[in-house]
Amino acid sequence: MRKHKLLAIVINSTHNVKFKDFDALMTHFGFELRRTNGSHMIYKNRKINRSLTVQNDRGNAKPYQIKQFLELIETYRIEMEE
Repeated sequence: MRKHKLLAIVINSTHNVKFKDFDALMTHFGFELRRTNGSHMIYKNRKINRSLTVQNDRGNAKPYQIKQFLELIETYRIEMEE
């Protein structure tokens, strides 16, 4: 799926987003998986000094974690990498 289309889908609804799509979207915004602690995956963005902890919930991303991600990219004005 194209990254801009994926972003539009996630912005319109944070429910029923596949975790693999959410992972791809985070990667497009420069977040990298740094470590895993049980079911928690910690992503870090190299442009800002913030991390984001997410979980794969039976193949789906958790809506509140998607909202946290969207707030981070808006607050820090992180743009999608080409």
